[in-house]
Amino acid sequence: MCATCGCGDDAAALIRVPHDHQHADGHDHAHPDHEHHPHEHGPGADHVHVPATETVTLELKVLAKNDELAQRNRARLAERGIVALNMTSSPGAGKTTLLERTIRESGQTPIAVIEGDQATLLDAERIKATGCGVVQVNTGAGCHLDAEMMYRALETLDPAPGTLLFVENVGNLVCPALFDLGERAKVVVVSVTEGTDKPLKYPHMFQAAELVLVNKTDLLPYVDFDLDRCREYIHSIHPGVEVFPLSVRTGEGLSTWYDWLAGQRRAAGPAALEDAAGRA
Repeated sequence: MCATCGCGDDAAALIRVPHDHQHADGHDHAHPDHEHHPHEHGPGADHVHVPATETVTLELKVLAKNDELAQRNRARLAERGIVALNMTSSPGAGKTTLLERTIRESGQTPIAVIEGDQATLLDAERIKATGCGVVQVNTGAGCHLDAEMMYRALETLDPAPGTLLFVENVGNLVCPALFDLGERAKVVVVSVTEGTDKPLKYPHMFQAAELVLVNKTDLLPYVDFDLDRCREYIHSIHPGVEVFPLSVRTGEGLSTWYDWLAGQRRAAGPAALEDAAGRA
């Protein structure tokens, strides 16, 4: 079990690459080199109560280990001029649809995607259909990606130098705020169907964000959502963070998103790469 967030490890993470065909049995299969089998516990396994003080210590160790590996990921990405963005949201906010459209409208920019979900290859297959390089990380009972999963996914994906790398995290606005993957920035996607008070309910995620995208603005006439108040809530938690309203369906506001991406790529020029490598 993850000592920090409480998610289980009964189904260890699998790094999977979508293929153009299925096997004869009709099932997709993980690459054998990257399959990690879960530990099995018999029905009589002992369960030991851990005092709260020891739990806190273990949480700190888990996060410290994760942060150390995240720094290695960050240095590796910086050396190759790869801009990695950790995309987070609740389920259904529109991350995958946003990535599909972004990839298709990106022109000649090299893009790759790491997909995080508890199960299935569905999102990875959607991304693969755009012609983009992608690997799927299935976390099993885990509710977030971590730096080790990121490292293994990078080994499999092997993105080219200069790539814009999107990491679509598991749909969850709690645990991804705690786990650094080595990304350049966290981008939070919310939608107008989720409620104006979303930032107040999940403050840590909005504090960690470099950018907040408010999606599905084409539905504003039909839902009870106050865009101005939501922006105020976001800025009360993270003053100055950029907030971009947009609609992936209609394309409204996407030019601002694309301009922001271009700025991230410019900022990761030679000077920025040297600085990132020095920090790592």
